Amino acid sequence: MLPLPSQHPHCTWPSSSNHVMKTEQGGGGHFRGTRGRRGGKMAAPLELKCWGGGWGLPSVHCESLVVLAYAKFSGAPLKVSVIDNTWRGSRGDVPILTSEDNIVSQPAKILNFLRKQKYNADYQLSAKQGADTLAYIALLEEKLLPAVLHTFWVENDNYFNVTKPWFASRIPFPLSLILPGRMSKRALNRILLTKGEPPLYHLKEVEAQIYRDAKECLNLLSNRLGTSQFFFGDIPTTLDAYVFGFLAPLYKVHFPKVQLQEHLKQLTNLCRFCDDILSCYFRLSFAGFSPAGQDIVDANLQKLTQLVNKESNLIEKMDDNLRQSPQLPPRKLPTLKLTTADEESNSFQPLSP
Repeated sequence: MLPLPSQHPHCTWPSSSNHVMKTEQGGGGHFRGTRGRRGGKMAAPLELKCWGGGWGLPSVHCESLVVLAYAKFSGAPLKVSVIDNTWRGSRGDVPILTSEDNIVSQPAKILNFLRKQKYNADYQLSAKQGADTLAYIALLEEKLLPAVLHTFWVENDNYFNVTKPWFASRIPFPLSLILPGRMSKRALNRILLTKGEPPLYHLKEVEAQIYRDAKECLNLLSNRLGTSQFFFGDIPTTLDAYVFGFLAPLYKVHFPKVQLQEHLKQLTNLCRFCDDILSCYFRLSFAGFSPAGQDIVDANLQKLTQLVNKESNLIEKMDDNLRQSPQLPPRKLPTLKLTTADEESNSFQPLSP
């Protein structure tokens, strides 16, 4: 059993006075808002639609995890609706935040919306720290995200044995046979859009480059974090939400091909950073997750993998058989023509009573 928040050696919980602060103008024009709300008019209910979790994570989807972490850090009271095979909405823009008449997608836009609702995890940052946050997020999206996408969606062993079965189990049939492939193609297109420029013409060259960039990025993050609990001190901010969202799935999901995962596990401070956030801010779901439970999940996932791959192979085989079968021209039915004698006998034949 995990210790209570106040007992955890790495958890820093702000006092109640920190939860309510007057809005003021900080140095350098930086806006200092509030962390959470109390009193006054009740805020509209916030509902987040996102992909679910596994391997001890509240979500295995990086962008969903960014929003979930930021909501925990800022005190935003989200009602989380996990996507499963009964949900009929669009999955292309997940995560999606809804509040009354507002529908917001994409992590950056969702976080901005939450700040406007006075759920601000960056209220203690200076103007320089705010600028550093933007710079590091841009670095993550340019250098680390392509490698994360490749690890999940493009690397064949990882895709067919882990990613495709996991997402297919949460999508209704027959879309479960189609949408994971489309998501994989979308990830590949996103990688090539950012990295497939001259002189990197071939996919193998692109792959080598994105993993070099990702390892470089991880090293920079490790050096920046050092021995600190979070990137800007003892209280998590937007940058911590982004780093956690990008790193935690890479750190926790069990992949057959672990090139980038092995490098991450060598950077012990980044692993400790992910573990601390999971145990401090997602402690209920994390505490209920046991190694025995992981074995059951892995066994079920393996069975599901075999089933999905078997169905996919069967459909592909049927398609191949249809394409290879000889295409015979349509047969014309013979037309019977009556002779002159038959026509005369038929025309004068009396009707029977």
